[in-house]
Amino acid sequence: MASVSRLARRKDASRWPRMSSTFWAVVLLTALLVLYCGQLAAGTCEIVTLDRDSSQPRRTIARQTARCACKKGQIAGTTRARPACVDAGIVRKKQWCEMVPCLEDEGCDLLVNKSGWTCTQPGGRVKTTTVS
Repeated sequence: MASVSRLARRKDASRWPRMSSTFWAVVLLTALLVLYCGQLAAGTCEIVTLDRDSSQPRRTIARQTARCACKKGQIAGTTRARPACVDAGIVRKKQWCEMVPCLEDEGCDLLVNKSGWTCTQPGGRVKTTTVS
C-alpha cells in the first residue's frame, strides 16, 4: 500500500501507460477507414442480394435488392438495367420508362396497370419487371 501512495504523490507518474502519437494516429485512421468503408457515396447504388429462379421452362425469375445513397429529390430506381438513383417524380407518377431502365438496343413499354415495364430486345425476347 505504501508504494501506491508514493506513486500517487509523484507528479510525473501515471496509472495509464503512455502511448506514442504514432499509435493514436494509427487508431484514428483505422476508425475513419472502418466508417468510410460502410458508407456509399452520394448518388450511388450497390446490389446487395441477387436471386434467380429457373425452375419453370423458358422463364427465369430474378429478384434483386439494392442499397442506394440517393441525393435529395432522388429515389432508388433502375437505369440501363442497373440500380441507380432517379428523380422521385418518375416513381411517384409511375412513368417507369422515363428512368431509361432498358439497355440501349431494347425498347421500353409500360405495363397496362403501371405496375412495371417490359424491355423488348431486337430478337423479340421480352424482359418484364414489376415493382413491389
